[in-house]
Amino acid sequence: MVQATARHILVPTEAQCNELKQQILAGANFAELAKQHSDCPSGADGGDLGRFGPGMMVPEFDKVVFSAPVNEVQGPVKTQFGYHLILVTSR
Repeated sequence: MVQATARHILVPTEAQCNELKQQILAGANFAELAKQHSDCPSGADGGDLGRFGPGMMVPEFDKVVFSAPVNEVQGPVKTQFGYHLILVTSR
C-alpha cells in the first residue's frame, strides 16, 4: 500500500491560508509557520502528520496528499476542520 508523509497548516479562513501560502512561496519556513499559526495539535511539531495511508485522513485531504507533487505546497484545501496548506514530504 502506498504511504505518504506530510505536513500541514490548519487555519480558520481561506484568506489566512492564502496569506501563509504567499509567505512560504516567498521563502518562509513551512514548519515555523505551522508552529506559529496552525490550529491543529500537529502545529507544535511543525505540522508533521507522520506516515499514513489512503483513507486515514478526510477525503479532501487524502485526495491532495496522494495526487499532488512531493515538496510543493498545496492549498487552500477546505475540509470540515477549516483550510489547510499541505506539503507532501514523501510518497
